Amino acid sequence: MASTTDLEKRQQSPLTLSSDLDKEAVVNISGALNALLADVFALYLKTKNFHWHMSGPHFRDYHLLLDDHAGQIEAMTDEIAERVRKIGGTTIRSIGHIARLQRIADNDANFVTPEDMLSELHEDEKALTLSMRAAHDLCDDAGDVATASLLENWIDQSQRRSWFLFETTRR
Repeated sequence: MASTTDLEKRQQSPLTLSSDLDKEAVVNISGALNALLADVFALYLKTKNFHWHMSGPHFRDYHLLLDDHAGQIEAMTDEIAERVRKIGGTTIRSIGHIARLQRIADNDANFVTPEDMLSELHEDEKALTLSMRAAHDLCDDAGDVATASLLENWIDQSQRRSWFLFETTRR
């Protein structure tokens, strides 16, 4: 049986993982991915918020579109967090941590028109794509091809969602 001091030491020891990336690259890429993860959580919740509060003559189509988008966005969260851990970093731990890192603004308005919902999500998807491109540049500089490959797929998915949102709001 482990002594109390052994248990305390294990609980205080950092989560470390040997990585083929240098320490600076791990810090930089982990930081970019954690900010991206916070944005993805913020965008997921905003998309669900708009999904839940959709109204109007196109309710069914928009409601289903946003539910589909939310599912795609949510699917990214575990992959991002696990990628941070695979390269030797640590990831977000709480809603408060997400709030400190997120760059995508919340929308707590009591009422948002369907057109404004879709337009806002379109702009958020464009911002998310730019953040992923910046993270991709860090991965390229560090030779982290696995993270870069994941980012390329997520960029494509975000661009697709952005395209759908844009086309839905065209007159």
